[in-house]
Amino acid sequence: MTVVESKPSTVILVVEDEDEARRLLARDLAAHGYGVSQAGTGAEALRAWEARRPDLVLLDLGLPDVDGTTIVQRIRRDATTPILVISARDRERDKIAALELGADDYVTKPYGMGELHARIRSLLRRSAGPTADGSGIVTLGGLTFDAPRHEVRVHGEPVALTPREFEVLRVLVAHAGRVVTRGRLLRAVWGTAYADESHYVHVYVSQIRRKLAAADPGGEIGGLIQAEPGVGYRIEAPPGP
Repeated sequence: MTVVESKPSTVILVVEDEDEARRLLARDLAAHGYGVSQAGTGAEALRAWEARRPDLVLLDLGLPDVDGTTIVQRIRRDATTPILVISARDRERDKIAALELGADDYVTKPYGMGELHARIRSLLRRSAGPTADGSGIVTLGGLTFDAPRHEVRVHGEPVALTPREFEVLRVLVAHAGRVVTRGRLLRAVWGTAYADESHYVHVYVSQIRRKLAAADPGGEIGGLIQAEPGVGYRIEAPPGP
């Protein structure tokens, strides 16, 4: 398993058992500004998923150790990360099965790179949740959350969040107006291995709140992330004037 880093820090996990095809795809994605993780087997894919929590998964179904649909199911247990299947299987029943298990889109090989990039951009825009605009940007009062660019701004000024902080905020923004339990946040951001580490959520939410407040002297963003005692957190837009 190899990793190619690029900025901005949007990371795509490429799961493809054919080495040359995987390397070519990784180079193309890196040239377009994505960070890329690569995996050639299902076991490598799950290790990369747990370690990196990528923003999007490109998944071939024909893996040497497991069927790719098991990867879809495993990711969907914990997270809503976009999954784009890239497969030579062109039967309708295969496409339906993958989509019903939780894949977000399906491209049949051979595919055009222009089409693939368009589908990636579309899924990344949608990953910010239903409140995002056509560019994948969510605006909550003075807060702007740009999922495709991995940017957070308060009143137009950038706020530097760590990758984990960004992922916590992404989950909350994607479920704006709804309570997200501590357990769901843990599974989505850290994985099932951290199921008993609920203090992680408290620490990271506190850090996010502190950074947002520091960028907002007027205090408008102060009540953006609300605690539901004993349950989790809810993100709400600050009240208007």
